[in-house]
Amino acid sequence: MRASPGAEAIALRCCRRHDGAIMTSRSQITMDSGLQRRARQRAAELGLSFAEYVRRAVLRDLGEKQPKPDVSILFNLVDDGPPSDIARDKDRMLAEAALREHRRKKQQAAQRRPATAASQSRRD
Repeated sequence: MRASPGAEAIALRCCRRHDGAIMTSRSQITMDSGLQRRARQRAAELGLSFAEYVRRAVLRDLGEKQPKPDVSILFNLVDDGPPSDIARDKDRMLAEAALREHRRKKQQAAQRRPATAASQSRRD
């Protein structure tokens, strides 16, 4: 394939091989000759090959690949009590949690009331 006038086809040297960690592939890009000249010049200033300069530019634009979170951290979080089936028991579990929270708040309110009543009697 011939590049159009004013543009040059550039092949990035990356053979298709597996070297343990990274599978690379060969890519071809077309860019304006002035842009290519400036990119080659900048690569030389940085002490990089043109191909490495382009790879770094692409990586910088796309950002680092974020690792997928390990979902196994969600399992076996609690060791006490019998195993539970959340899909089946979620309504009951939510009701129990809501009741515990209601009782806790009610108890806190009851503990505050005597102190409030005692302070009311002092004012009278």
